[in-house]
Amino acid sequence: MASFVALLRAVNVGGTGKLPMSDLKAICEELGFGAVSTYIASGNVVFTSRKSEAAVKAALEKQLAAYAGKPVGVLVRNAAEMAEVAADNPFPKAAPNRTMAVFLDRAPPKDTLAGVRGQKDEEIRLGRREIYIHYGDGMAKSKLVIAAAKTGTARNMNTVAVLARMAAEL
Repeated sequence: MASFVALLRAVNVGGTGKLPMSDLKAICEELGFGAVSTYIASGNVVFTSRKSEAAVKAALEKQLAAYAGKPVGVLVRNAAEMAEVAADNPFPKAAPNRTMAVFLDRAPPKDTLAGVRGQKDEEIRLGRREIYIHYGDGMAKSKLVIAAAKTGTARNMNTVAVLARMAAEL
């Protein structure tokens, strides 16, 4: 049985995609996932399953679309991958609440950095299936646009570390 972290896109952020974490937990349990627990109200869930990553993603997206009445994007990592995302942070000395990992389904395109707009003091590095961003002055005033990040979902490094730990403990 493998441990997974599922990250939902656009859930409980800015008044969009309301999904109580108790409902997310119940949906995961209905799908047969084990040891289900959520973390903060922004669509983070950790669980075990015998299914593959692709099967977990497909099952969750189907169930969440039925629940929400519209597609809900889900990004999935196994426990080892989540630990790698935390360990591979290219900005280890930066404030973890100002450093984000944007999770993607596949490797960021090679031209990702060439298409960046509105960059000021932000630093950007590409990962395996992530884009790392350090917002020197914070996200609030940033005008940064990364086209490749539009299909992903971002979590700060504090959240990444907690989710990696939770998945490792299952």
